[in-house]
Amino acid sequence: MYIMPTRSSIEEKICSWDEARQRIVLYQQQGIKVVFTNGCFDILHFGHLCYLAQARDLGGILVVGLNSAASVARLKGPHRPIQDEATRFLQMAALAFTDIVVGFDQDTPLELIATLRPDILVKGGDYAPDDIVGADLVKSYGGTVAVLPFVPGYSTTTIEQKILNGILKR
Repeated sequence: MYIMPTRSSIEEKICSWDEARQRIVLYQQQGIKVVFTNGCFDILHFGHLCYLAQARDLGGILVVGLNSAASVARLKGPHRPIQDEATRFLQMAALAFTDIVVGFDQDTPLELIATLRPDILVKGGDYAPDDIVGADLVKSYGGTVAVLPFVPGYSTTTIEQKILNGILKR
């Protein structure tokens, strides 16, 4: 098992709820728009990368709420997550367009959104604006909600099926 000897700048992006809120307040006091999105990001793929880059372009800071392993298992089933929690967090933090990565164990990010109070809430095109968890809350304090286009043909489920089909054909 590899253990990083010191806390790198990548690891510093991974924050507790309190740390994330403190950083967000400082950014907002400087007039920097904070964008928030969330997800499992179990197998990071082209669709995720396009989506996250576009989300970051909507503001100055991108905060990613990342489902814990327990939350992913409740939402997606006992066979998920495929990637362990530490890997998913480090991969997300290693991306140049992510600034803060914060985990949550709940089934939805509503409580996290209420704590962080981002300026812009973003989800992918497979969501209708009225169905986005936290949309009403963000709008209630003057924030905005954006839906970014879905990149067809890319999903963790599709990748999972390709892997399983390859194994079964052996």
